[in-house]
Amino acid sequence: MSEEKKPAPAPRKGKLKIILMGGLGALLLVGGGVGAGLYAAGAGLAGGHKAEPEDPNQPRLVPREGADQTAHAGGKKPRAIEEALDPGRYKASYYDLAQNFTSNLRDSDGFMQVSLGISTYYDQRVIDRVKAHEMAIRSAVLMTLADQDSFVISTPAGKKQLQKSLKNAINEVLVQKEGFGGVDDVYFTNFIIQ
Repeated sequence: MSEEKKPAPAPRKGKLKIILMGGLGALLLVGGGVGAGLYAAGAGLAGGHKAEPEDPNQPRLVPREGADQTAHAGGKKPRAIEEALDPGRYKASYYDLAQNFTSNLRDSDGFMQVSLGISTYYDQRVIDRVKAHEMAIRSAVLMTLADQDSFVISTPAGKKQLQKSLKNAINEVLVQKEGFGGVDDVYFTNFIIQ
């Protein structure tokens, strides 16, 4: 018997070519997307953070002598919201608000009179800003005092809460007017409830 040669099947180069070209195209698209993403991140468009130059007008922390001397400028976050600073590392500056604050108490015939002082771990600029905006600060403090209950503020815990409320009110005014709070504590130098 003679062996007949069967014609070999024609190679399917057309389909292989299409598959290879499709894979190469997909690879190019993915590579282009990765490259564009890296470019955007490097340009600060999508999550890349370039170091912002320090604003010379922002208050700076004042370190204690012998403490780490890396004082930094205030960031974009208002200090009223930030966590408390370590008093062992920074030197506090104090300022006594000159006039007393007298206000009626909420839902009572009583009134209170307080004198306040503030402290900051930042430089003199915070105190200068408190002085510059003292009228707005006085208004915010009086509004906060007028919203107090005489029974609550007669307790030590109530006085502590009032200190926090006053600190937040003062920092809100400073953030609104200057873009930076900086008051770390409020102190009562006189406290009368009647």
